[in-house]
This record gives sequence, structure tokens and C-alpha cells, in this order.
Amino acid sequence: MPIHIEIADFLTIGMLVLLEGLLSADNALVLAILVLGLPREQQARALRYGIGGAFAFRITAIMLASFLMQVAWIKLVGGLYLGYLTWAHFARPDGESRTDVPKATAAFGLSAFWATVVRVEVVDVAFSVDSILVAVALSPKLWVVVSGGLLGIVMMRLVAGRMIELIRHYPALVDGAFIIIGWVAVKLGVEYAHDIHLIGWQIPKPLSLGLIAVIFAISYFYARRHPAELTDEPAHPATDSTEPRA
Repeated sequence: MPIHIEIADFLTIGMLVLLEGLLSADNALVLAILVLGLPREQQARALRYGIGGAFAFRITAIMLASFLMQVAWIKLVGGLYLGYLTWAHFARPDGESRTDVPKATAAFGLSAFWATVVRVEVVDVAFSVDSILVAVALSPKLWVVVSGGLLGIVMMRLVAGRMIELIRHYPALVDGAFIIIGWVAVKLGVEYAHDIHLIGWQIPKPLSLGLIAVIFAISYFYARRHPAELTDEPAHPATDSTEPRA
């Protein structure tokens, strides 16, 4: 079947990329926190592999968009996990700095590196359901939806990389980042409750993004007044044959 290309298709792709970029701030911040626990030379690689898996998920999910209407539990799982991350951060014992790099840990029978990659993919899945459904609603053309979605992921990857650098230079941002993560957990929980018809209201996206911007701005200005460079990497074995070198 021939592909019919129209000017409107490119406008739609641009709209999808812009939408993904606007809505990716919370996602990018969570991903940055997840990979910061790895040695510095592995952080970009873990983010790249995790988002690579997200590419595959997005394409599959777009083709199964109608099925996604029935998987509200993904948001519940994502919200519970992010809520746990927030609790674990603020429940640290007295005397343990909360601006320390959160150490990546092995899980699922995988090394710390690959477990982090899996966490990145799972979190991206929880965040991506809404954007996929919106994309499918905006255009009936598969190539338009896929192009917009994948370019949007690239934008989110760039934002996440910048977040990593900011947190590395201003460790005091970590507390603010986890407050935002806690808020995102609440938002996902509310969306889940709405999807299963427990409540009849949702948190408006402009309100959510505005609150995230305010929290981040306050954290940023506080961190600027308490500058410090993250120089101590978490303790990891120097060599792990299960982790790729490139």
C-alpha cells in the first residue's frame, strides 16, 4: 500500500515531538535519578540502552493502541515504584547525606547495570501510555505516529542527559528531584484511579507541569547557593563481564 505524504503530516509530527518534549520533564528527571547510581562512564550507556528498549516498546504499543486502553495497571505499578523510590530516599538514616549518589543495585538476577536498564525501560513504559494514545488520536497514519513518537523519545533522552549534568554539578537538587518524583507517583495513582472509574476527575497537565517547574526552580536556586560537585562515584566492581564496553 503506497504511503500518502501531506504537509499536514509533518505538522502533526512536529506537534507530537513538541508534546513529547513538554511532557517529558518529569520522565527525564526520573530517568536521570535512576542512572546516576552507576559509575559515570556507564550512565549514558544505561540511558541509551534503556531508551533503545523504549523505542521497540513504542512501536509495538502504537500498533496495539486499543489494547493499551485496558492496561491502566501499568500506571499503578509505575506510581508505586516511584513512590517507593521517594520513600527510600527521604527515609535514609540520620547522618546519611541525601545528596549522595543513589547507588544502583542488582535485581531480577541481573547486574546493577542491566537492572538499571530494565528500570529505565519500565519507568518509560509507565510514562508513555498516555502519549501513545494521544498520538494515535491525532493521526490515523502509522508512519506519522511512529515518527513523532520516536523523535519525541530522542528529545526526552537529550533532556535526561542535561538533568544528569545538572544534578552532578548541584547535588542539592537531589531532594527536589525526589519531591518531584513523589508528585509524579501521586499523579500516576490519580490517573489509575480515574481510568478504573474510582474518581471522576484528573490532575490537569498544566497544573502538574507548573508544580514541577516551581519545585525544580526552588530546588535549583537553593542548589546554586550550596554548590558542590559530585565526585564520589558509588562503589562498584571495577570490572563486570556482563556489562558492555561500548
